[in-house]
Amino acid sequence: MSYCLNPYCHKPASNATGTKFCQNCGSKLLLKDRYRAIKHIGHGRTFLAVDEEAPSKSSCVIKQFLLIEKRFIISSGDNNKADIALERLEALSKHPQIPQLLAHFEQDNLQYLVLEFIEGKDLAQLLQAEGAFSETQIRHLLNSLLPVLDFIHERNVIHGDIKPENIICRPDGELILVDFAAAKFATRILLEKTRASVGNHEYIAPEQGKGKVFFASDLYSLGVICIHLLTLVSPFELFDVGEDAWVWRDYLINNQVSDELGDIMDKLLQNATKRRYKSATEVLQDLNCEHKKNFQYLQATSAIAPTSKPLLPAWRCTDTLADHAELVNSIVISPDGQILASGSSDKTIKIWHLPTRTLLRTLDGHTDWVNSVAISSDGQILVSGSYDKTIKLWDVGTGRELASLAGHTDWVDAIAISPDGQIVASGSYDNTIKLWDVVRGRELTTLIGHKSWVCAVAISPNSSQPLLASGSFDNTIKLWDLGTGKEICTLTGHLDTVLSVAISPDGQILASGSADSTIKLWDLSTSKEICTLAGNSGWIWFVNFSPDGRTLATGSGNNTIKLWQVDTAKEICAIAGHSKEVFSVAYAPDGQTLASGSDDCTIKIWRVVPNTRVG
Repeated sequence: MSYCLNPYCHKPASNATGTKFCQNCGSKLLLKDRYRAIKHIGHGRTFLAVDEEAPSKSSCVIKQFLLIEKRFIISSGDNNKADIALERLEALSKHPQIPQLLAHFEQDNLQYLVLEFIEGKDLAQLLQAEGAFSETQIRHLLNSLLPVLDFIHERNVIHGDIKPENIICRPDGELILVDFAAAKFATRILLEKTRASVGNHEYIAPEQGKGKVFFASDLYSLGVICIHLLTLVSPFELFDVGEDAWVWRDYLINNQVSDELGDIMDKLLQNATKRRYKSATEVLQDLNCEHKKNFQYLQATSAIAPTSKPLLPAWRCTDTLADHAELVNSIVISPDGQILASGSSDKTIKIWHLPTRTLLRTLDGHTDWVNSVAISSDGQILVSGSYDKTIKLWDVGTGRELASLAGHTDWVDAIAISPDGQIVASGSYDNTIKLWDVVRGRELTTLIGHKSWVCAVAISPNSSQPLLASGSFDNTIKLWDLGTGKEICTLTGHLDTVLSVAISPDGQILASGSADSTIKLWDLSTSKEICTLAGNSGWIWFVNFSPDGRTLATGSGNNTIKLWQVDTAKEICAIAGHSKEVFSVAYAPDGQTLASGSDDCTIKIWRVVPNTRVG
């Protein structure tokens, strides 16, 4: 079917496919001899269309602006206004979570925009199909959309129409913010035109009903969406006019919400803009402060389901090291298997003689949590990253501090060292990765590309063509050429934060663990996903390959370590013993010993039971 775009046509949907002119009004049906409208969608003059020139006749979206709208934009005495608006819209459409602007033109005294069609369900449809959102889903939504709002606000653009219908969830789970055309052309005259209907808009900020709009207006609307998704109740019913207060908590039914998230909702929903969040970045900081300071990621349910498979008698705990005063964030075993190093929230690093489990020394020097540790391939240098924003180099043998590297503007969350021991990579909450010269103790370069905090880094064992992988709060993994610092590609597929990455000993496979409770394996030669390891519960804090590359060990939020067979993607066994989340897992060189660090403030040493073969 072809849809007539003449706004005065009385029967626009009465045209058969392939018709060149409207059978009712005689208007030409093919815009620019290329774009054919199929049906009206959404609000306003928005249409699903087909690009007849594209080999696959791909779908697109047409936005039509009527004469009164066009007259203000194009003919208001400043012809540059339309050009500036379109330039900004083109710039915004380069963001992966904003539809791409494909074309813009005039025809028959009307203004048209042609935009990328986003396949998927909008949040209103998703809510109807799947029911109320959990806290975990709301946190994912906020962590996904707030960086998009930050992106547009930094470019002095206010969306102005944030509502469930304008947020589309693609089949891969990525959230897309749509209908920027209305925002770009929402000028003062148009706002006056729509003011009468603003009061009936469930998601609009109070100031928008008075003809004013601020960056905080978008944040308010996002907050209203969240409480609607949590309660399944219209926002009109969630506000008590008599009390002049939101009462959304009264409508939560069997849907736990933490005090932390509740406080964030309340601040987003403040009527007075001075008491509301000023920026998307402020919201993100509060949203994830528990992760930054306590490593306590809230789960949507009050209990974690036990593993569906019985525990196999393959591994047993031989020792528990309980010398740290707070949680153990990271552990590493030296290449010769003699040294175990652990970084903790007690701001210390402890060095152990692994064969005898003897504590050799405690390294004091960081002024905040030590969140990541690594040892060079020759076993001589220990590298640590801390929430004090520094990276420190230590002599493993003496415990002497060799250098302190400063340059990050926020907490350092991840550390990796190159096979030749010459380069250290650090991932930070300042959204960057820095490369450091170990010998000279200075910064080499800064890698910019992630839209949110960098939680994980790993360097391939191939010293001739070293590859760097990074995982982020933006739910993506990026691959970089370590030698040049250039980004190679971005891997997408995870639905939540990528908390850990590891590269197999042969440099062929990348493993990633995520807060979406999945582990993915990727082929580094093709940058394609190989498979997803299923059957997990809890967030996947850490992934690590065995020395022979045949087994993958994972530490997760369900307090267990799981071992997976890489070639079959099958679970081998689950190892239980920690009383809280497992943040880090390390293999000894023989592959028969594992060490794990946990939120329970202990390190456990595990050995394969004799006569039992694993992996």
